[in-house]
Amino acid sequence: MRMNVSAEPGAVDLRPLSARSVVLSLLLGTHPPELPAKDLVRGVEPFGVGGSTVRAALSRMVAAGDLRRAGGVYRLSDRLLERQRRQDDAVSPDTRAWDGDWEMAVITATGRGPAERADLRTRLTALRLAELREGVWLRPANLGRPWPPGLDEVLRHFTARPAEPAVELAADLWPLDAWADTARALLTHAERARHPADRFTAVAAVVRHLLADPVLPAALLPADWPGPALRVAYEEYRRTLTAATLGGG
Repeated sequence: MRMNVSAEPGAVDLRPLSARSVVLSLLLGTHPPELPAKDLVRGVEPFGVGGSTVRAALSRMVAAGDLRRAGGVYRLSDRLLERQRRQDDAVSPDTRAWDGDWEMAVITATGRGPAERADLRTRLTALRLAELREGVWLRPANLGRPWPPGLDEVLRHFTARPAEPAVELAADLWPLDAWADTARALLTHAERARHPADRFTAVAAVVRHLLADPVLPAALLPADWPGPALRVAYEEYRRTLTAATLGGG
């Protein structure tokens, strides 16, 4: 039963540009994630957002707990540092050679409310597992990430080797063709964008799409998988944007 369903194949999810979205993108792509106000104002200018609008957005973001401010320097809050970690992992996933084993998580806890169940689904999806049936989650064991603490209280974690052919199982668990169609549409949109704001919104959509990449072994992917090209496009844009922000170019 395929659970990791994405949007309509080829659909491009472009969200409205705002001072907040550009500020967050600049900081999420910066290591360490902190920039002086003057650099943030300069970084947002190419997108048609004025300095006063940026400063007002910064004040609201500090009040909302998105940012911390110290001596004119703005830094991501702890909550958004976790978002940066997920984004970094999506752009540069820690993979290892795959020997055919699969991770399997079986939920054992009972009596959980809807909010707890939804939170657990979110956590398991963030680990790039997919649900085979209710309470049983799988993925190839090709990621180098540690198993997070706390989950052992609600599930059992195993290594398994399913009898079903791995390519067929992966195709059942993830909508790979749909993901690839959307990735190609995003690449085309980003390449054709001429205005800085249009290119920014396209690349922001690229990052969101990478968060849904299952990061499967190459042997389980369709031919011409666009994941690597999507990552290259984002990294090239990030370097250009960071250089312009920090260098004033």
